[in-house]
Amino acid sequence: MIEKLIIQKTLRVPASTAAAGDGTTVARQLDAALLDVGFSASRALLEHVGALAPAPAMDLAATVVSAVRELVGDHVRHNAYFIGFPHDVPDTIEFWVDRLRAAVLAGGGTATDAQLRHAAVSGGVNLLDLPAYGTYQHTYAELLAAHDTLVAAAGDRVTLLHLGAAPEVEAERLYLALAGSPTPHGEADLAILGELAVACADGAQPTEIPVRENRAVLNGIRLVLGRPLVGVDTTTDVLRLACQVSGGDVSLAAPTRFRAFRRPERRMLLAALNEVVAANPDKLGDVARYAERWKRLGERLHPHEYDQWPHAQEVFTVARGQRRVHNLAGRAEAAIRAGAVGPAASVLSAAPGLLLRSADRLLRLASPSERTTVVDAVTGALGSASGRVLLSLREHVDNRLTPASARMYASRSRMAWVGPDERPPLPAGLVAELSSLLDAEISARLPQWHRPLLVDPEVLDVALPLSGKAAEGGFAIMPRGSRASVSGELLRFFTYWRQTSRRTDYDLSLLLLDEDFHSAGQVSWTNYRHDGVVHSGDVTDARNGATEFIDVPLTVGGRYVVPQVNIYAGESFDEVAESMFGYQTRARDQGGAPFDARTVRARSHLRGQGRVALPMVFTRNGHGWQAVWLHLYLGGRPSFNRVEENTFTTADRVRALVERRYLTVSYLVDRWRARAEVTTWNGRPPDGPVTFVGIEAPENLPDGSEAFTLGRLNELIPQ
Repeated sequence: MIEKLIIQKTLRVPASTAAAGDGTTVARQLDAALLDVGFSASRALLEHVGALAPAPAMDLAATVVSAVRELVGDHVRHNAYFIGFPHDVPDTIEFWVDRLRAAVLAGGGTATDAQLRHAAVSGGVNLLDLPAYGTYQHTYAELLAAHDTLVAAAGDRVTLLHLGAAPEVEAERLYLALAGSPTPHGEADLAILGELAVACADGAQPTEIPVRENRAVLNGIRLVLGRPLVGVDTTTDVLRLACQVSGGDVSLAAPTRFRAFRRPERRMLLAALNEVVAANPDKLGDVARYAERWKRLGERLHPHEYDQWPHAQEVFTVARGQRRVHNLAGRAEAAIRAGAVGPAASVLSAAPGLLLRSADRLLRLASPSERTTVVDAVTGALGSASGRVLLSLREHVDNRLTPASARMYASRSRMAWVGPDERPPLPAGLVAELSSLLDAEISARLPQWHRPLLVDPEVLDVALPLSGKAAEGGFAIMPRGSRASVSGELLRFFTYWRQTSRRTDYDLSLLLLDEDFHSAGQVSWTNYRHDGVVHSGDVTDARNGATEFIDVPLTVGGRYVVPQVNIYAGESFDEVAESMFGYQTRARDQGGAPFDARTVRARSHLRGQGRVALPMVFTRNGHGWQAVWLHLYLGGRPSFNRVEENTFTTADRVRALVERRYLTVSYLVDRWRARAEVTTWNGRPPDGPVTFVGIEAPENLPDGSEAFTLGRLNELIPQ
């Protein structure tokens, strides 16, 4: 399991330490099997497999193929409702009439138009319950037999797999990278970190763990194993840890039902609390924010039984409201309400990150005489705040010269709200001053490269991964706001889901928007065709898994193509056994089955709290089409969500996101140009070792090179 995770996360195959022998036949089979799913083994990897004995070579090959098939979604069978899709898909009305006729004819005979009309208007017919509706009428094997073999095209994806070090070395390398990440992880990477923390508990540990959620994951393992806790310096750290080991939300966005703790665990948690408060009583100011959760945790920890830790008992005294403690944010808010913006900035100077996150509000509220005080406070905080906060503020001020057409709020769970932007713009001179200060501080913190920097131009439009919460797990997934060019003649979207215990109906739909973000048409289960766009048919039951497709020729009218997944009935994205979204690019005459892993460009998990998923949008510009990652969810309704009913809210969120200026990798590259040799990757191997920054690592980098690819871009974020 660990080896498979390493392959999927890094595209590196841990080297086997098994017996040597002649595995050349297995190596050839592996090469062919990988090409069938759009992957290729590096020469070093094939030579390694070929040098193993046949049995361990076969074991390694099976692990590799299984890992990459799961990565692109090829581990399940993607059937289509209409066996001939994208051909032989009927007109929507014609199809409904045919299904209605089948219902009327259930007793035999010939249905007249009058009988059909009566059945339709009588109200006694549920269209979704019509005979043969929503369930596959053919097997997966019959679907494959009905389609020609895929014709290979030059534009088909080929992703390179590299040979790594021994499994324990690769596991430790990935563990240290995830644990020491300067940015928060999404759910998928936090789960990987937890598994690696168990496997690497006795090995090397990170020297620093900047992100508190990562500390909670690691300390959760250490608590269970009885190891000393690390990096606990706030009361909230202890609360996160209790949530982690209880199977709850370490981000504290949602309440947690705390489990019962063993006595040694209670002692460790209370001792950590006591030490934090004893060292700095002001830390009690954070308790009131999560008072209810502290009270629930107190019921499990029994702090009154441990008189040796009186400072820990104070935490629960504050949580119960028996003692009031004003925290930093409360004192600053009181000063703002009193009109003392300058003093408020001075109060927040004790928490540089909080001050920088409040900078826009302080600058808007400050009088001309106070603005200098606020700018001075912000300037003084730059050296103490994290690089992630600096980059977030730099991106923010870049969007504050003019009001946005709509202001979007995205939570950590990727739920999205849109409202009017009623903030007055910041003065151009102030934006320029802040930008210059931030650029200087960020540049000073960037890594110093002792090798030439080689940059793949495809990575320049990737948004900086300031938070893993703004993306899903999967294959070739980019952070929210990232842009990638789209080639080929045809886009094919797919969504797959498999229900856990009750009938679940997801609907893949597509919304077309014009240049003003107004609706220009839709394709869904209620409208199978529009302007060359074709739907594969509605599947309403996913006991054994279900897939829906939509084909979009890149000659389609409209400026924006917005795929979405609506929950019509049943389990949520977080409840189903499995769910995914992805897209393929194809030439029109390639043929092949509806799903072929070689044409998959990206595949993401669908895991969120909303009832409508908006994974991405495709936008047309003067140079062709671009994919823009959204990673958003709409609340929707409990059931019966349809694209026709969320057109306005979808368009609002798409507009807010595509019009926003995101800080991308090109920003960091521009900073490096002043201090390092930067060249553009042109496909030819460099003469000597380089630091490569790109989507994927090429095979022919010289020894001594280091590659920062899509999965490692967060390591470029300065501490």
